[in-house]
Amino acid sequence: MSIKMLELSRGAPGTSIFPTVLYDESSFVLIDTGLPGFREKITEAIREAGLEARRLSAIILTHEDIDHIGGLPQFLGDADEAGAARPDVYAHAADRPTIDGERPIAKAPEERLNMILGQVPEAVAQQYRAIISPASPSNVSHELTDGQSLPFGGGVTVIHTPGHTAGHVSLYHHASRTLIAGDAMIVSEGQLGGPNPGFTPDYSLALQSLRKLAAYDIAQVICYHGGLYVSDRVNERIAEIAAQAI
Repeated sequence: MSIKMLELSRGAPGTSIFPTVLYDESSFVLIDTGLPGFREKITEAIREAGLEARRLSAIILTHEDIDHIGGLPQFLGDADEAGAARPDVYAHAADRPTIDGERPIAKAPEERLNMILGQVPEAVAQQYRAIISPASPSNVSHELTDGQSLPFGGGVTVIHTPGHTAGHVSLYHHASRTLIAGDAMIVSEGQLGGPNPGFTPDYSLALQSLRKLAAYDIAQVICYHGGLYVSDRVNERIAEIAAQAI
């Protein structure tokens, strides 16, 4: 199978995050990059998943939150330092200004960002500020659009699912019938639920966005928070969550 869910510990029990890798003969693609300083954790998780830690050909960011884009500067900066080509970076246009450093992260104002960067080595913090900066070249090389097909891992479809952020996207991997949900939903105590209300500025829109998923035959969901949800009635469960929209 050309898809692997990774598990990255954030220290405290129950706070792991779950990026995803798509791979085939011609590409090795990471979906979301963790917090600043998480590159080594990601590389180790790839090895633990039984995959060779090949050079990334692309990075897909489901949205602009710090725990999704925080590791991006390490991957881009390391390529720059090695004189190698940067991996292509894919994100929706609505979240691109934040990822390019042209506007602050809405959910990580300067005080919180300083706290997060204060917990990593100074070189990592400096690299983050240098690359997520309006003074640096654009980080996003490809803008994602609703319904777009990407060839990675045998083929995925982009589904624009705004609400958690304006540019939030989910991805449907056709070969495995897997929905990579980002933060559009979470898994808690083995159950699939809607996004975290405290971190979802437009909760009603986020639930309405889930109605788009009815068009896909989903066997399992990878949620960035909570991990894998497998059921013979995934679509029915998502419809139940979406029906809660006001």
